[in-house]
Formats: sequence, structure tokens, C-alpha cells
Amino acid sequence: MTRTGIRLPAPAPGWSIDADVVVVGSGVAGLTAALRCEAAGLRTVVVTKARLDAGSTRWAQGGIAAALGEGDTPEQHLDDTLVAGAGLCDEEAVRLLVTEGPAAVRRLISTGARFDTDEAGEIELTREGGHHRRRIAHAGGDATGAEISRALVEAVQARGLRTIEHALVLDLLTDAQGRTAGVTLHVMGEGAHDGVGAVHAPAVVLATGGMGQVFSATTNPSVSTGDGVALALRAGAEVSDLEFVQFHPTVLFLGPDAEGQQPLVSEAVRGEGAHLVDADGVRFMVGQHELAELAPRDIVAKGIMRRMREKGAQHMYLDARHFGAEMWEHRFPTILAACRAHGIDPVTEPIPVAPAAHYASGGVRTDASGRTTVPGLYACGEVACTGVHGANRLASNSLLEGLVYAERIAADIAGSADIADIAGSADAAAYAAANTTGTANTANTTGTADSTDELHRGAPRTGARTGARTPVAVAEGAPTQPLPAPEDRSAIQRVMTEGAGVLRSAESLRKAAEDLAELHAAAAEGRGKKPVPGTETWETANLLLVARVLVEAARHREETRGCHWREDRPDRDDQRWRRHIVVRLGEGRTLAVHTTEGPGFAPVTTPSTGAVKK
Repeated sequence: MTRTGIRLPAPAPGWSIDADVVVVGSGVAGLTAALRCEAAGLRTVVVTKARLDAGSTRWAQGGIAAALGEGDTPEQHLDDTLVAGAGLCDEEAVRLLVTEGPAAVRRLISTGARFDTDEAGEIELTREGGHHRRRIAHAGGDATGAEISRALVEAVQARGLRTIEHALVLDLLTDAQGRTAGVTLHVMGEGAHDGVGAVHAPAVVLATGGMGQVFSATTNPSVSTGDGVALALRAGAEVSDLEFVQFHPTVLFLGPDAEGQQPLVSEAVRGEGAHLVDADGVRFMVGQHELAELAPRDIVAKGIMRRMREKGAQHMYLDARHFGAEMWEHRFPTILAACRAHGIDPVTEPIPVAPAAHYASGGVRTDASGRTTVPGLYACGEVACTGVHGANRLASNSLLEGLVYAERIAADIAGSADIADIAGSADAAAYAAANTTGTANTANTTGTADSTDELHRGAPRTGARTGARTPVAVAEGAPTQPLPAPEDRSAIQRVMTEGAGVLRSAESLRKAAEDLAELHAAAAEGRGKKPVPGTETWETANLLLVARVLVEAARHREETRGCHWREDRPDRDDQRWRRHIVVRLGEGRTLAVHTTEGPGFAPVTTPSTGAVKK
């Protein structure tokens, strides 16, 4: 009862439980997938690294984008998303997002999420960078993620879903045919389970969030160590577009040596009229883009970095003094409190800001139903690369993507032709009723399942409780991922910040690759004190693997596009690089890299069978 292929060194599981579906992660993507799978009658287990409400979703301030307002349409939302994605969005993936999005948001409301409304009871909509219309629904002023998390956590608890908190996922379990058979995990601390164990299930949904902790300064919480991407790589899955890391333009500047999670100053502040200025009060974004401060994030981040260089400054300023105290307290109470906690009062002074790592536009490659290249393994949310974001995510599309694609995954696992079908149980009546008010149901366009489809589906409804798969044992001497020392974590972050941060070049990336290779070799050769397997060493191993892949992809992309900025290749090159870079972990723990033929994602092909999933 152990893992196959490359894996983390860990003790054998000391306990196990069985399920139809195991969802790893408890943000909007993970909990939505779990609720929809449970509603379909599937035994569903949620595994989360900290508390159920401690993922990245709760930190989302701005809101969720959808064409909900009068005069707005999915087509307009599509256009804005494609522009922000800088030529690399998969248009069909985006079309699914924007057409299914409004109904998915309404279902989220029926689950219990309460968005801000006007006096007439209509959802208040704001505007953010890259959007030509007000289409961002928000809650609590600037606490949208916290409200969505609250609603979904309460729904999970009300439905009695089995959850395992404080658990770090380790590796994928597979059967003799290479199909998903569950995961191994390590529960940290006391509880119903402790230590290394296993959840056996024929379908695994990765919803582990981002990898921002690979950089010294990030808006991501401490749990964002790239665990899902690293697991998928060890399992043989493909990852794509990992070079496109979005650096949020306006993160509260806490000093040049600040590390770890940094307070975000939401794009919605600019959407409501705040201005970016330098120390002299000059609005430097005016004239750089038609939308000025509301240009897509990559353009604003570059504008800030250029001005910082010109002025020899460590940060710029966001000026919203004209909002007045009442608007700050009502519309942005969370940001106001964070600023004041650090000695800055936005009511009376400009806010010092600088770009910091914020969101991974790339991740584990999936198809329109969230299926990866490993049969039975799914991914959604920030850990996934659906093709929606391209080279740069449009503001507030992330929560929507997690919501829409989580529902599509649940429909696929349940063997359903339509997302509405999975709400058939009596205790999902509210969910079913909400479907009658939506603009469109979330249709699964994969068509009728054939024998090949059944192989990939995790647990079809017709045999959900009889589809358990037996994990095969790992052969003696099977390869493991080297464990670096826990203190290497800060070295990885320093290397990535200096060599693969906002500004990149062939030389900076070469140096980063060399430094990371040295850390990898030192771990593989067992230099120094032997690290003890445990949470800190496993997280550091995940960070090192993800960092190596990110740098390799960035070295391959010899152009500037979206949030990938090569100083030595300042121009966008559509002829050579309007395509995706795909990476897999090969034999001997080497990285195998190839590119797609164009911006559209090719159908997912499962390596074990060669079966193509449309």
C-alpha cells in the first residue's frame, strides 16, 4: 500500500480510509467540487493543509467577475479576458468560463454567500483592471473571499462531509494500470488521524491553491508551497505555463527586507478611482495605456517597476485620500485596518506599494472537465492550468474559474451530462431551485461516455461504491525525490526573487537555474546532515521542484508576454512563442519540456493508455 513512481521519502501509511472522491484543498474550488460530488451521492473526503477556512480564497479582497450587470454580456467578458491573456488564452476554455459563470455565481448565492447589494437589493458591481464594465461582485466591501469561504465551509459542515484538517498531501496512489487510487498524506498534530496515512479513492481532485511561497515576498498564505503541482509532477502529469507568475502591482510596501505574506491593496481600490503616483505626485500610468491605472495587471506592474527604476525608488504610491474616511471605512475596511496596523493612514496619506508574487496563471494542465494527463486525477483553481488565464490573469477571474471548473469536475466524476443532474438528492433542493433562475446550466460538453471515458472517470455514478482500485506497491529502490534541508527554503526564495521575479533575463535565469540545480544535487547526493522526513522538508522539496520547473519554462520562453518580462527579449514574438510550454518530470528526475502548436490546448492524452479526452 505505497506509492508508485517518483515519490517523497515518507513512512508507510499507518492508517487508511476509503472514499469515492478525495478533494485536496478547501478554497472555493475544493469546497465547491466536494459539495457537488456529495450531492451526487459520492462518498467525498476533503483534505486540507490547515483549517477548513484557511486557504487562499479567504484572502481574496476584490471579488468575483461575471456578466451579471445590465448591458454586460459574456461576450464582453470574453473579450476582456482574451486581451488580458496576451494571446495565450484557450478561447474555448474562456467561453465556458464566461457563459457558465453567471449561473454558477447564482448557485453560490443559493449555497449561502451574501454579496453586497444596493438599496433595491441588486448586487453591487465594481470595476477592476482590464475590465471595461463594472462586473465584479463583492462582499463585506473588500472581504469577498472571506464571505465565500464562510458560506462554503458552513455548507460543508451542514452536509456532514468528512474532512481531514491540518494534513499535508504527499503523493498520488495509483493502481497497476496507472490509474488514480487515492493519496497519501501526513496529518500534523492530534486528531482522529495522526501521522502518515492514505485515503483510497478512484478520483482525486487537486485544489491546493498556489505556490507564492517560492518567492521571498508574496500575497499568498504560508500554506501556498506548490504541493499540488509537485504531487502532479511526481505522478507523471503535465504542467503548463508555469513561467507566468502574476505579480500584483499594489502590495503594501513594508520595507526592502520584508519576507513572507504581505498585505494586498486590492485592485478594486483603483477601480473606485485611486491613482498611482510617484514621490512627486505624478500619475505615471497616464499615457502608458488607455485604461491608465486600470490596465491589466502585467502592464501596471511593469509601469511601476519602470518608474521605480527611473526614480531610483523602492516603491511607488497609491493615492486615495479623496475617498474620504466614510468611503474607506465602508468600502475597504479590511485594507484600511491593514494599512493602519502598519502605521499608514490611507485617509490622510498615500499608500506605499510595490509588486509582489500573487498568482500562478499556469499549473497542472487540464481539459474542459478538469481532467489531467493522469487517469482519475483532476485539478481546479489556482493549481490548475485550464487555458483560461493565458499569459496574464484578468482581475477577479480566479474565483470564477475555481467555481465553474469545480462544478464541471463534479459532473464528470458523477458521470453526469449536466451539472444540474448532480443536485438530485433531497437535501440539495435549494441548489436545484437555484438552477431555475440562472441564465444557463453548467453543461458538460464531453459527450456520451465510451469505454475510454469510463477509464478516466474517477467514479461514475452507476458504480460509485464499487470502483475502488488497489494501489500497487513501490518496487524496491524506486526513485524518490531528494529531501533538501528545511533551511534551504529561504535560499530557494532568494534565488527565485533575484533571478525569476518581476524582471528576468537570460543571465538571471541561468544563474537561478544553476543555483537551484546545486541545491537539488546537494540533496540528491546527501551532502551535510541528513534531513528528517517531515512537514518542513516535504514543503521545501515541493518548493524546489516547482522552482526548477518555473525557471526552466522561463528560460525557454525567449520573449516578453503578459506577466513574463524578459529584459533581454523585450518584445512579444507571436510567430515563435504564441504557444504553451509544457513540462513533465522525466526519468532520473530530469525535466522534459515541449511546446504546443498554438494557443489552444490540445486534448488531454493519458500516458498509460494513449486515450484522448476531448
